[in-house]
Amino acid sequence: MRAFFGAVGARWRRWSRWRRAGVIAGLVFALLLTTVAGLAVALRLEYAGDPPADARTRGRDAVWLGHAWVDGRKTDADIAALATLLSGTGIKDLFVHTGPFARDGSVPDDLHPQARWFTDAVHRSLPGIRVQSWLGQLVEPEFDDLDMADPATRANITAAARKVLDLGFDGVHLDLEPVRSGSSDFLSILGQVRAVTKSRNVPLSVSAPQIDPLPGLHSVGIALRDHGKWWSQAYFAEVARRVDQVAVMSYDTAMPTQSLYGGYVAQQTSLALAVTPAEVDLLMGAPAFWADDIAHHGAAETVPAAIRGIRLALGRDDRHRQTFGVALYVDFAATPQDWAAYRRDWGQLP
Repeated sequence: MRAFFGAVGARWRRWSRWRRAGVIAGLVFALLLTTVAGLAVALRLEYAGDPPADARTRGRDAVWLGHAWVDGRKTDADIAALATLLSGTGIKDLFVHTGPFARDGSVPDDLHPQARWFTDAVHRSLPGIRVQSWLGQLVEPEFDDLDMADPATRANITAAARKVLDLGFDGVHLDLEPVRSGSSDFLSILGQVRAVTKSRNVPLSVSAPQIDPLPGLHSVGIALRDHGKWWSQAYFAEVARRVDQVAVMSYDTAMPTQSLYGGYVAQQTSLALAVTPAEVDLLMGAPAFWADDIAHHGAAETVPAAIRGIRLALGRDDRHRQTFGVALYVDFAATPQDWAAYRRDWGQLP
């Protein structure tokens, strides 16, 4: 054996630097290819089987609504159409875009001149539906925008939460992106805003990125692309303990087929279920929009594929959990086929 390795070592030393580099590159490529193939098989297995019949809506679903609902473009006729669209479904929460935050964390009043009209109209026409103010922005260090580390910015975010609740909103839904895994500044913001929402007896909700599909992948993404795509499962748990509702943005996954995408969503659902407290609503996002680029293949990322993956994971991991739902993104891009799939596969109430 020693002679064998000695001969290999001697041959290796005789090779040129370029030949050795080529061999190393080939080995690395083969390792990556094997890892990717193994992950694909694992995701396909996540998508196998039949969802249980009782893995259906718990009446805690949500939909993200665009800015048109609060800037004057919508009318009473649109409210009536929305009531018809949601009738008989498990939709409980509307996340209506009310921001975005300015760079200093404030929200100018002229961004949502019809916010009070909208909250009053929903409360009048859709009893039992909660209207949450969706407030978001791009954040540092990846973007030269909102600085979560600045105490004055955090104070302005907290003041904005009070202001939208004064307009009749039934909760605050924060969507700051991309928050990097481990961010203490984001946790501080959640603590400050939750003090406001608790004092009003309304929920604090948050949009969350996907959880590491492989351990430590968030660190690799930051090192290679300076992009905080994922959170560690431990950090996801930290966030979930500080809110009343967490909605996973389980789309823009780069998965090339419906089966791989559905398996990925099933995996994400399992990872989130494992660490979300029982008293916190966990919502899994479903892509009711079309895009076709490197991050999102429209033919693969569909509402039916997402819901099938969600149902499979729920049935396997926490079948009787009631604090669970699906969140559709987004109303102005959703097609009648998207809504039909949501009703048929998940959201139609008995």
